[in-house]
Amino acid sequence: MRSLTPVEARVLGVLVEKQATVPDTYPLSLNSLVAGCNQKTARDPVLNLSEADVLAAVDGLKSLSLVFETTGSRVSRYEHNMTRGIAVPSQATALLTVLMLRGPQTVAELRANCERLHRFGDNSSVEGFLTELAERFPPRAVLLPRSPGAREARWAHMLCGEVQMTAERIVASGSDEDRITVGELVALKAELGRQAEELAALRALVQRMASELGIDPAA
Repeated sequence: MRSLTPVEARVLGVLVEKQATVPDTYPLSLNSLVAGCNQKTARDPVLNLSEADVLAAVDGLKSLSLVFETTGSRVSRYEHNMTRGIAVPSQATALLTVLMLRGPQTVAELRANCERLHRFGDNSSVEGFLTELAERFPPRAVLLPRSPGAREARWAHMLCGEVQMTAERIVASGSDEDRITVGELVALKAELGRQAEELAALRALVQRMASELGIDPAA
C-alpha cells in the first residue's frame, strides 16, 4: 500500500473515530466527515478542509479499499475498512487512529486518548502493540527521539511515510524555560537577514574605499 497523504490520514482517522463515538450517525455523510476533519478539539494540526479536499481524499482511500461508499440512501455516506485494509488488530487500529488525529504522543497519552476507541489495561499493553506496529514491514509506527526537556519519547504513525519533525513541533516539545515561539523564530530569521544585508553593504563600502586609496583590502 502506498503512503497516505495527510488529508487521507485525517479522513480515515475521523471515520474510525466517529464509528466508535457517534455510531447512530455512522456511516458519515460528506458534511459530517468535513466537520469531523475540521473540528478544533482533539486534532493536531487543526485543518480547514473543503468538501473538494475531503472528496479527493475519499477517492484516494477508496482506491486502496480503505473506505467504502454506502448506497441505498439519498445522501452518500462513507465508512472505513481500516482494520482489514491495513491488516492490523483492532487495538492497533485505535492507536493509529489517535496518532493520525492528534499527532505524536507518549504511551500514557495514547492510553488516555484511546479510551473511547479501545480501553487498554495498562501502559505496557499500549507499548506492546506499538512495538508490534514498529516491527512490521513496512513499519506502521515509530518511536521518535526524545525531545529536549521532555520526560518521555513520543510515538508517531508511519501511514504517511517517514515522519518529519518540524521546527514548530520540536520547539513545542521543549521545556518551558527554553521554549521559543514560532513568531520569535520568524523575527530572529528576519533580524539575521537584516544583519547580513548590512554586512554586505559594509564590505562593499570598504572595497570601494580601498580601491580609491589604492589599497588591497585582502592584504
